[in-house]
Amino acid sequence: LLSLLGQFCCGFFLILILGNFWFLAVLYLLWLYLDWETPCAGGRRSQWVRSWTVWKYFREYFPIHLIKTSDLNPNHNYLLGFHPHGVLVAGAFGNFCTGPSFKNLFPGLTPYLHIMPIWFGCPFFREYIMSAGMVSASKESVSYVLNNEGGGHASVIVIGGAEESLNAHPGSLTLNILKRKGFIKMALKHGAHLVPVFSFGENELFKQVANPRGSWLRNVQEKLQKIMGFALPLFHARGIFQYSFGLIPYRQPIHTVVGSPIPVKKNLNPTNEEIDRLHALYLQKLRKLFEEHKRNYGIPEDKSLIFE
Repeated sequence: LLSLLGQFCCGFFLILILGNFWFLAVLYLLWLYLDWETPCAGGRRSQWVRSWTVWKYFREYFPIHLIKTSDLNPNHNYLLGFHPHGVLVAGAFGNFCTGPSFKNLFPGLTPYLHIMPIWFGCPFFREYIMSAGMVSASKESVSYVLNNEGGGHASVIVIGGAEESLNAHPGSLTLNILKRKGFIKMALKHGAHLVPVFSFGENELFKQVANPRGSWLRNVQEKLQKIMGFALPLFHARGIFQYSFGLIPYRQPIHTVVGSPIPVKKNLNPTNEEIDRLHALYLQKLRKLFEEHKRNYGIPEDKSLIFE
């Protein structure tokens, strides 16, 4: 969906260049040059955009809920690991980019949703996503957010990334996380407390064409993902007036559960052993969070998370 919106904005920019408004395109290119680093420097959020009425209807459509399990002291900075990616990442957008839920549950904290840097190179689209509170997922961007000396900042990172969206089938509990340790290193270097977040229902919004690992479709998708930087899951759901086929997500409730913080002591030069140890603890806490809440959201007792 981000891809479609981004393509629309790029197409609009192309129309400006080819039409009689080329001078506007030139002015915007100058602005883009001067503003290039902003997505890595906290972005430029707009409370007006974040509180649009359309987002209220967006959250109520599924509906989307944010569940708090523990207080987060605003005197600290936090790195929230969001799972799973799903196709839409609706729980992350609905809870951390729009609406009052996060602010009400965690007063004093400002969330920053980190997404792939490629989206901030798209004319006009970059302004919209920054207004919603999204920033780059680059190391520089995460460091900027977590470097706030007074605390009160929360980096939200979808750990599985675009690759995990290829596993977004209804009922899937497979997370791409075993080799993803960069977020652990960032938490250690900045002394940011780690918080596991699991969004129940995220994988139920769309049906995806079967693409098991090793299949020709999965191989093509993985190669394209490496080339373009984002994945292309082949998904479908419902239409506007019928439920058999379309690109509108199914109305399935999403419950985004924010776990308890894992205290992290600042370590500017963590060893591989220290990173591995904290990564193992994070996986343990993530699994515990899932097991404690899965019964509340329709997950069978015999189902558990699969880490790969």
